[in-house]
Amino acid sequence: MATKTTSTRDQILSLLKMQKQMTVSSIARELSITEMAVRRHLNTLERDHVVETTLYRQAMGRPTNVYQLSAGGQELFPRNYQELTIDLLRTIQEDEGLVRIQTLFTKRKEKLRLRYEKRMFLKDFESRVYELEKIQNELGYMAEVTRDDEGNFIFKEYNCPIAAVAKEFPVVCESEINLFKDLLETNEIKCQMCMATGQEPHCYYKIEKSAE
Repeated sequence: MATKTTSTRDQILSLLKMQKQMTVSSIARELSITEMAVRRHLNTLERDHVVETTLYRQAMGRPTNVYQLSAGGQELFPRNYQELTIDLLRTIQEDEGLVRIQTLFTKRKEKLRLRYEKRMFLKDFESRVYELEKIQNELGYMAEVTRDDEGNFIFKEYNCPIAAVAKEFPVVCESEINLFKDLLETNEIKCQMCMATGQEPHCYYKIEKSAE
């Protein structure tokens, strides 16, 4: 069981991680707290989409709510995706060369284009830019679009989920710009700053005003 210095919230999350599914009463017994206190924490965790509940029907007696971690809750625990990805890419580069890495990210870009181009259908240029903002936010990039004095779009990303990968393999950033160009149907996109360098606080793209 978690130590006394750990919050009740974290203790509940740890229990659900280890046990997979638990009822309010079983959590209360494990933590030696009241069921009311457990329900209060679970209600907050469920509201934050960290925990989800399933109604379990028993052979006898009333149905019971069983709680488990949601997909988002699972992500709160340490994972090593980036290091694994980098190690795999290094191995591919050693065995097959940088061209193979470029081919892999070109294929990834094409898959993303096919996935998102339908959301650009029949939209004008400005609407496509703001739709791209929505797409990047859904992917965790914390994107924001503004306009400069000349009417160009300033596309900022305050987070990069794959910055560690991009730092070692700049082709990732090239692939992202090419995806933007395909979705916006323009070549007038310039990367002014890139957080993958480790020297910039965010990624900053200038998208020149469309001639439309």
